[in-house]
Order: sequence, then structure tokens, then C-alpha cells
Amino acid sequence: MSSPSIPAAAVPRAEQDDTSRQAPQRDAFFDNAKYLAIVLVAVGHAWEPLRDGSRTVSALYMLVYAFHMPAFIVVAGYHSRSFDGGPERVKRLITGVVLPYIVFETAYTLFTRWTDGVPDRPITLLEPLYLTWFLAALFVWRLTTPLWKLVRWPVPVALVVAMLATVSPSLGEDLDVQRVLQFLPYFVLGLVLRPEHFRMVRRRRMRMLAVPVFAVASAVAYWAVPRVTSGWLYHRDSAQELSAPAWYGPAVTLVLFGCSLLLVACFLAWVPGRRTWFTALGAATLYGYLLHGFVAQVSKYWGWYDQDWLYRPLGGIAVTLVAAVVMTALCTPPVRRVFRWAVEPRTAWAFRR
Repeated sequence: MSSPSIPAAAVPRAEQDDTSRQAPQRDAFFDNAKYLAIVLVAVGHAWEPLRDGSRTVSALYMLVYAFHMPAFIVVAGYHSRSFDGGPERVKRLITGVVLPYIVFETAYTLFTRWTDGVPDRPITLLEPLYLTWFLAALFVWRLTTPLWKLVRWPVPVALVVAMLATVSPSLGEDLDVQRVLQFLPYFVLGLVLRPEHFRMVRRRRMRMLAVPVFAVASAVAYWAVPRVTSGWLYHRDSAQELSAPAWYGPAVTLVLFGCSLLLVACFLAWVPGRRTWFTALGAATLYGYLLHGFVAQVSKYWGWYDQDWLYRPLGGIAVTLVAAVVMTALCTPPVRRVFRWAVEPRTAWAFRR
């Protein structure tokens, strides 16, 4: 995604399973978690142009990228537990994932022909562009859910798959397969989690432990900025493509999985469980995710980052606040009404009852 989260109703329709029929009540905790995670996605993209001028921004960028998408994917996996390949679930997969993927893959291709100055960029559905990789990955992960339910040790097997992907540069770019496979363990972990696991990380002791953990992680990220490439955090390249020995791939996969899960747990520990002013926005995070990329592309094309003051501390704070406000606005009901046709299309007419 860079240059690139109980009741099923806690996620957009594209990330829901049919448990919503038995549990219509929303869970504020998951709505809050999804909203906060998607805001971090926007902030991470907003920080990207500022990284070269600030080691601090680069460190925060690496810290956020270590857990924001893993958190989102774990929750997506958790809400995919009831997917069994039945007709109704396949319909929802098509209308909530496949069709938005086609719409936004086409839209981003046409839009970036202008912003990137590539007028002949082809429209292809096999090579996800920019943010659309997540929809392609979610489609593949959902389809394989019944398989992971049958495997005796699903998470270890998924980790092995991810490790093998990091040493396989020949996989190509179809459906952004490297990301699909390298992020797979987080989705599979979500499939095997239970409500008690989320209650466990929300205990007061975990909230207290999260503070020093994030402090240490921030210090490690600051130390790592000149020493470690952030490419590992994108999970889109093999070790060889990152100019590293092949054995680095499996090793880094295991280390990142452990570190990311620790940070995800700490992040969730501080997510409020009560209803807040942003709880309702958590149901529309897919809108914010898919639409904010257009703002990010325009900001670079129109030279919004050409101002010198943006590369000072106050500029970084301003960029952060603007990114959070923009993402929040994109998750609001008016935006949902305007773009519902693209993100949550109504296609009952296309299927047999």
C-alpha cells in the first residue's frame, strides 16, 4: 500500500460474515479499533514525503507500519470465521470485494495516468495499483478460509507459506501475490482467535504494559532508521528484491510477525470499548481507505509538500492533523451516500434468489 481491523457488523459489508444475522448489535470496541487503525493508515501516507528530512518522522513511520495493517487484517480475519463458500457468502464477497476492486482499480489507473504523468498506463485487473491490493488480498484470503479451518496448525502453516514467499522472487505481480502471502498469517490468526483473546488484551494490566512497550518500540525504530530498509514492512518484495540474502526473508518474517503482534496487542489494549464520537465511523473505514488515496495522489501532484515549513516539527504536526481530519471526513455518512454505489453496490438483481 505504500510507495502500501464480537459481531460481524463491526466491519464494513466487505469484511462481514453472516454472523450479523444472529448478532445485529454492533460492538463499539471493534468499530473504534477500525477507525483508529484507518486514521493511522492515512497518517502514514501523509508522513511519507516528510521522511527524508526527519529521522523522527521516519521512526514514527516505521513504528506505525509495523502494526496498523496487521491490526486491520487480524480483525478482518476474525470476522471471516463463518465464511464457508456458501452461495450467500459468495454473493457478498462479489458485491463487497470484487466489484469495488474493479471500480477502484480502474479509477486509480485513470487517475494516476494524470498525477504520475503516465498517459498510457494500462488498465489491468491482475496487477493491483496502489491501495487496491488489500481488496485483492481479502478476496483470496476469504476464498481460502474453509481450507484454514481444516488445517490442524493453521497459523504455523501460514507462517511457512509467508516465509517461502520471501525467498521466491519469481512469484510475479499477479494480484500482488507477495503481499497476499506475506500478510496471510495475520488473517489466519484472526480466523482462530476467540472473543476471550480480545478481552485478555483489554485488561488494565495490558494497558499499563503497552506504554513501555511502545516506548521501547519507538526507540528501536529510531535506531533502525539508518540501518534497516522500511521495505520489509510493506511485505511486497522478496528478500532478493530487497538486496538481502535469501535466508533473511524467513528470519525477518518471523521477527516481524512477533513484533507486529505485540504492537497490535498494545494498540488494541488502548482502544476504548465504550461508544465514542468516532464509533459510528468505524463502520465506514473501507470508504476512507479507498478514497483517501486520491487525496494523497493530488497532494503530491499539486506540490502541497513543497512548503519548507512542513519539514519542521510544527509542519509534521499539521500534516498529521490534516490527514486525520481528511480520513475522518471520508468515513462520514454524506460521503458514504455519495460513494455507496462504488464501495457497497446494490446488486441483488444480478443473482438468483
